[in-house]
Amino acid sequence: MPILTPLGRTFLSFLQITGRLVIFTGRSLSHCVRPPFYPRLILRQMIEIGYYSLPVVGLTAIFTGMVLALQSYTGFARFSAESAIPNVVVVSITRELGPVLAGLMVAGRVGAAIAAEIGTMRVTEQIDALKTLATNPYKYLVAPRMIAGIIMLPILVLIADIIGVFGGYLVSIYSLGFNPSAYLNNTIDFLHAQDVISGLVKAAVFGMLVTLMGCYHGYHSHGGAQGVGRATTNAVVSASILILCSNYIVTGLFFDR
Repeated sequence: MPILTPLGRTFLSFLQITGRLVIFTGRSLSHCVRPPFYPRLILRQMIEIGYYSLPVVGLTAIFTGMVLALQSYTGFARFSAESAIPNVVVVSITRELGPVLAGLMVAGRVGAAIAAEIGTMRVTEQIDALKTLATNPYKYLVAPRMIAGIIMLPILVLIADIIGVFGGYLVSIYSLGFNPSAYLNNTIDFLHAQDVISGLVKAAVFGMLVTLMGCYHGYHSHGGAQGVGRATTNAVVSASILILCSNYIVTGLFFDR
C-alpha cells in the first residue's frame, strides 16, 4: 500500500485538475454565447490579440515561406522536380505551417499576458471585488478574451498565409530563377478552398485554446508573485501542447481517408 499511495494521489490530482478544467471550459463557452456582452472589452481584446500580434506573426510567416522554398528546392532538385515548389509552399503554409506557427506565436505572446493579468487580479483580490460588485468574472474577464481569440486568430492566419506564400515567391523568383507568371499560375491552380478553410478552422480552435489556457491558469493562480509566474509558464506550455494535439485531430477530420 505505501508503494501505491503516491500513484493514487497523482491519479486523483489529475482527475481533480481535469474536472476543474472541464467545468471552467463549459462555463466560459456558455458565457461567450449568452448576453449581456461587453463590446468595448471585446474590441479592446481584439486589438490586443490581433493587431499587436501581427508583426510577430508576419515575420514568422515570411521567413517560414522563404526557408520552405529553399529547402524544397534543395530536395526536389535531386529528382528534377523543381516545378513542384509552388505547390509545396502554398499547401504547407495554408494547411499546417501558417495556423500552427501563428498559434504558437500568439500563445507565447498573448497567453502569457492573459495569465499574468488575470493571475495578478486573483492574488490581489480584484476578482473577489468584481464578485462583490455583482459582476460575473467569467462574463467580464474570460468571455471577451475568448471571443476575441476565436475571431482574430483566423484573421491573423489568413494574413500569415498570404505573407508566407509571398515569402516563397520572393525566394523562388529572385534567388532560384523561377518565372513569375508560371510560379503564380502553379500556385493558384494547385490551391483548393479546403486547404484554406481547414487552416482557418484550426486557427479558430487554436485561438480558443490559447485564450482558454491563459484565463484558466490565471484565474486559478495562487501564492503571490511566484504563483503568477507559475501560472504564466503553465499557460504557455499547456496552450502549445494543446495546439499540437488539436492540430492532429482537426487534420484527421478534414483529410482522413
